[in-house]
Amino acid sequence: MQSICVIGGSRYFGKLLVKRLRAAGHQVTVINRGSTRPPAGVEHLVVDRNDEAALTAALGSRTFDVVVDQVCYTPVQAAIAARAFAGRARRYVMTSTIEVYDPATAALPTVPAGTPVPEETVDPATWRVATDLPWHDDAYLEAHYAEGKRQAEAVFTGAGGFEFASVRSAHVLGGGAQEFTGRLAHYAERIAQGEEITVHAKALPTVFIHYEELADLLLWATTATFTGPVNACSDGALDVHDLAEIVAAQARREPVHRTVEAGEAASPFSFDRHYAMSNARAKALGFSFSRTTEWLPGAVAEALTTEPSPTS
Repeated sequence: MQSICVIGGSRYFGKLLVKRLRAAGHQVTVINRGSTRPPAGVEHLVVDRNDEAALTAALGSRTFDVVVDQVCYTPVQAAIAARAFAGRARRYVMTSTIEVYDPATAALPTVPAGTPVPEETVDPATWRVATDLPWHDDAYLEAHYAEGKRQAEAVFTGAGGFEFASVRSAHVLGGGAQEFTGRLAHYAERIAQGEEITVHAKALPTVFIHYEELADLLLWATTATFTGPVNACSDGALDVHDLAEIVAAQARREPVHRTVEAGEAASPFSFDRHYAMSNARAKALGFSFSRTTEWLPGAVAEALTTEPSPTS
């Protein structure tokens, strides 16, 4: 049994991770702002992680074997956590994102299209950190989501107060209404209603992971010993046409596509740039992935039976 702190853990795969940690016999503490209570048997600290003094006070004399940070989006948040948990935790695991590799958001080494992108493409040890940017501004943060994650990884990598690992998650799907981004629902609703999907003229593949598989991987990463970034994606990249065909097969409708002009926004998961990740490192470390095409039809079926979103 280990003592594990989860920052966030109130919805989707984070909520599932908390349940699985508890089921595995670990002592679990959840830190969030109190909107959702954790399961029975889980300690709950209600505090805003952005308030360093309040966070330190709430932690008191507690120490943890591992911290799993589900909701770190900026280098400022990372710096606060690094100071608060220095000397309190042996290991720190941060949930990061495939978007750190997006070439539209940073000057990155070129990886040929068709070649899965490895972790070393973005080395947090060499990434420049700028905590004086307006990270507190929601609009700025939304526009700089990928850079916020890159810089947060960089802060933790350089902190030195604990072993650090980051899990760079692919696009997470599954769970019906739990999939709060609504991206899969966008396809399910539009294709079921015979409405068009907008695509790039040359749509490039991306990678996905089921929310339960991501919870499994985070559970594995919590008790593992590796450090540094690891990519988390199911086997088998898909482009927007592949995705639409799988949705269409479940909806029993033919997908309708419209090719966008250069610079025009397309449907989610249509990409005109390459950054589909490699999961080779996670496999070498001992984690086994499913194939996307094994679970995606079931996830689509869930989305098709979910009450339509009023904004879709």
